[in-house]
Amino acid sequence: MDGPLARVVLIGKDIELRIVSLIVRSKEVASDVVLFDTGSKDETAQLAEEVGCAVHAFDGDLSPQSVTRYALNSDMEWTGSTLFLPITSQWKLSQLPLSVNRAREGWDIHYLFRIGQHDGPQDQVRLATTEMAHLISTRRGIEELAGLENESTSEDVSQELRVRFVKSDAPIQLPQRQSLATASRFAQLFYWMLESKHPLLLFGIPGVVLFVLGYRLSGDLATMFTELNSTSIGVTLITVAMTLIGLFAMMVALILYIMGKQVARIQNQYNWPKGS
Repeated sequence: MDGPLARVVLIGKDIELRIVSLIVRSKEVASDVVLFDTGSKDETAQLAEEVGCAVHAFDGDLSPQSVTRYALNSDMEWTGSTLFLPITSQWKLSQLPLSVNRAREGWDIHYLFRIGQHDGPQDQVRLATTEMAHLISTRRGIEELAGLENESTSEDVSQELRVRFVKSDAPIQLPQRQSLATASRFAQLFYWMLESKHPLLLFGIPGVVLFVLGYRLSGDLATMFTELNSTSIGVTLITVAMTLIGLFAMMVALILYIMGKQVARIQNQYNWPKGS
């Protein structure tokens, strides 16, 4: 698949709820996707392998020197440009295009990082103490970073390479565009439920209405009828039936909603066609 990146390396652990979508989106911009698993205790590694992503156990720190050294010592060929992307709880999938755009600029090393309290110029910050936001590097850049000492700064990188070190104080906030259709979250949710014939709308709302009406009417039956006849028995049976039907409709709505979520998850994991 043609694109600005030859490989995307995802770095993280315990991200089983996000790993499939991350890999699918990464494959849209790169021909190869690799996971550096930093010690997952859930099914992150298994899910990654099921969708065709190579998994490597990585136990080093997230410094550019440590990551690139591990990459060179692996059995993979590092040709073209590679994006090393740590996945944290603050990272969002909408930030991926920003890193891809930086890869289009042809840098040998493009390092976006964060630092804590530091007095002095940025070029005196030790790279090993920084927090990686993303690292884009070619084969030459990987070899250059892997050869640096832990005390090295950006000034120690070879001047023969095209490099850029960018300090980021906070995660990048993308501007969100809103229209009249998306201004109201409730209206957007209601429109989606109508279009998709959502079970919470088809069964849930009628079920809630019937259950509430039946419950309210059942409280007045004792005082409404003073004698037992065909009319009182009929109203009582209708009220009980209304309450039970409402309760059953709400249960059906919840069951169909949960089953739909499970089916969608299985389809995403195994790349099944949506209509099957």
